[in-house]
Amino acid sequence: MASDQQSDDRSPRERTVKTAGRIVKYSREIYHLESVEEVANMTLEAAPHFIDGHPSPTVVEIRRENDLRVLGSMRSGVAIGDDPGELTRSAYESNTVTVCAEPGVEIAYDENVTIVDPAEYDLDHSGVTIAAPTVYSDEVGDSGAILLLHWSGLDRVEEYHVQPVDYLAEHVATAIVNIRSRERLERARNDLAKRKEMVEVYDRLLRHDLGNDLQVITGFSDAVVSMVDEDDQAGEYAEKIHRTARSAAELIDNVGDTVKMLKEEEGQPEARDIEPILTEVVEDVDTKFEALTVEYDSAAFEYEVYAGDLIDSVLTNILSNAAVHNDDPVTVRVFAEEPTPGTVVIGMADDGKGIAEEIRDEIFEMGQKGPDSDGTGFGLGLARTLVESYGGEITVEDSEYGGAEFKITLERA
Repeated sequence: MASDQQSDDRSPRERTVKTAGRIVKYSREIYHLESVEEVANMTLEAAPHFIDGHPSPTVVEIRRENDLRVLGSMRSGVAIGDDPGELTRSAYESNTVTVCAEPGVEIAYDENVTIVDPAEYDLDHSGVTIAAPTVYSDEVGDSGAILLLHWSGLDRVEEYHVQPVDYLAEHVATAIVNIRSRERLERARNDLAKRKEMVEVYDRLLRHDLGNDLQVITGFSDAVVSMVDEDDQAGEYAEKIHRTARSAAELIDNVGDTVKMLKEEEGQPEARDIEPILTEVVEDVDTKFEALTVEYDSAAFEYEVYAGDLIDSVLTNILSNAAVHNDDPVTVRVFAEEPTPGTVVIGMADDGKGIAEEIRDEIFEMGQKGPDSDGTGFGLGLARTLVESYGGEITVEDSEYGGAEFKITLERA
């Protein structure tokens, strides 16, 4: 082509810079695409036109758990969804631009490049293939893309072949990762919408099925308290029944308010001092459960966090579970992890019997409960929904003391 003839008079560096400029213009377009398939298709169409020698491109996505899959290809025999093969995986694992050339091809540019022999991979490889990975890693795993370009009749590999592939791979990977991030965010929003619906169902159950009964319990327990001696054991029990019934009734009202808040999609939760809230919860739960011992240092929690009105209910639920789901006396150690500039972590580790392994992964699902539980299975599901609505998260793992360890992460104000 005429453009190739004109470029013959330029140095390899000049030709590389010119191609890189064209890639920058192309990248402005792919960043506006809506799907990874569109990114792959546009790359397949564009790459042969502005990279020297009109190579055949293949776009490979790096997905979580080291899963590599072909998004699109112009090479014969390579289909969407295929495993891209050993050469691609080698480039991914080394995270370097990899050149695989048949014997007789001169490699004139090898800066930051891994050169491999087709025989090492037992490949039936003719011509030249350049595989350029761009890998993004986080706590979940790797993501990104690998761009492969194949020339069937290339005698010499120059800078203007290698570098543009690397440049283009970076833009393709960034576009793909951005799209996948948007997709995950959308799924999270949909999931949260479903949880909000479950909370609304839970709210209706509480109000209609338990509300009237609690009113009766509260009324009669109030009468019993006034009839017995508060210093004897019967008076102590009557006072605990009355306090618990009143607390449950207040919880139902708070749940209703929270459901309204979620449905109206109000703004960010308010900044709150977590220490007085947690201290009141610890004192209340410690009073209700004789077999529960709480080790707690209030000075460790003098932080402001973003949370809603029901954060105390979340804390009460987690702390109470240690007593409710253990037959023997149990100790809970309430601790604060070393805070980060953006978060505070409230930990609650007990020495009870722990959470059954078969339900641990689903313990925060609405309606999920242990095989020996007499509860509804909604408590922890509601707790997660509330914490996530505050922008935080809640997790559970084995405690070093033999039981369960819950961690509630909240954003610092």
